Amino acid sequence: MVGEGQRRAPPEDDGAGAPDLVSLSPPPHLRPMPDKPTDAWFPPTDGSGPDPIKATQAAMKTPAPKRFYKSASAEERDGSFALLLDGRPAYTPARRALSMPTRALGEALAGEWQAQGSEIDPSTMPLTRLVNSAIDGVADRPEAVIDDLVRYAGSDLLCYRADEPERLVAKQGAAWDPVLDWARDALGARFGLAEGVMPVEQPAGAVAAVRRALERVPSPFGLAALHAMTTLTGSVLLTLAHADGAIDAGAAWEAAHVDERHQERLWGEDAEAGERRARRQTEFRAASDLYRLSRA
Repeated sequence: MVGEGQRRAPPEDDGAGAPDLVSLSPPPHLRPMPDKPTDAWFPPTDGSGPDPIKATQAAMKTPAPKRFYKSASAEERDGSFALLLDGRPAYTPARRALSMPTRALGEALAGEWQAQGSEIDPSTMPLTRLVNSAIDGVADRPEAVIDDLVRYAGSDLLCYRADEPERLVAKQGAAWDPVLDWARDALGARFGLAEGVMPVEQPAGAVAAVRRALERVPSPFGLAALHAMTTLTGSVLLTLAHADGAIDAGAAWEAAHVDERHQERLWGEDAEAGERRARRQTEFRAASDLYRLSRA
């Protein structure tokens, strides 16, 4: 019998359906989801200095400045939509123009700035943080973003199952199997399943199908959104299914936390963990909005 902390890995899927589950011992390598969706995955561009995402985050952590503008708006300029503060262009921490591909995204960003009080509080501006990351980091290195997301396909949350208790097994299946069915039908990708944490080698064709889907994303804003949602949930398949409209944001978030919710039912909710999850859900919804608005 394999406990909840262990997993089994299957042989390669032969295309006939879900693979059999075989017992393997648990590994130490499956990465936990980071607290910040864009933490530290860009390597330094010069081999030593800070990476673009970290620089963006560091700039957003400075003491809250006083609000220095009265109005925030979005205005079309040269085919894109610039954020204006009192009619003057706003810039990212790297001094690039805060310019959005769609009016809907520009107006949403302006709304975040307009909603600020007497001080500017970055913790209430998740969309701005993601847009900064897209412009200052992702735009220069889209291939790096795609490569990182493809690595998630090799150890996706949805492919690692408990073998007991029966209630958890059923809840995982109910939440996760429809997403794997979507990946099979929409991407042509069949993923193997495992019980425990031992990595299962996924079929090369399935991983390649995920890469092709990501390569079709047309803008750094979309890629930044997908990366944030993936790191927050641990599942690129959940993220892609949500981006395709197969599952809404609320259902995707709950699907990513089936195991955590199960533990809470057994042992009760930890207040600190609940607050952390709520903060991360806010980031997830902002990323979902960014993806949708960047295509509107």
